[in-house]
Amino acid sequence: MKMPVKMGTVVPKMGTVLHLDDVPTDYRAAIAMALHAELGSTHRAVKSAMRWTGASERTVKYWFAGERGPSGEHLIALARHSDAVLLVFLMMADRRVDEGEGE
Repeated sequence: MKMPVKMGTVVPKMGTVLHLDDVPTDYRAAIAMALHAELGSTHRAVKSAMRWTGASERTVKYWFAGERGPSGEHLIALARHSDAVLLVFLMMADRRVDEGEGE
């Protein structure tokens, strides 16, 4: 049985480390930072993002480089799999992101 996932705006205590004060205001740079924080900077990281989104390798490399940002469907797919991308998205939307204990 699959456990329900609690949705909220609480930064998890364990897992991806994302310094909320250091998030760039530029969308492309912020998503690139989140992807690097979540996946690292290896070719395996690019392959993971490709699997999550169905995007091409070139497209995902542009995201990692901060040259382009993911469009709607790709952004949703990234946020579905990456806490860091979700948190950056919420911050850029001026939604409350609490630093605290996750459950």
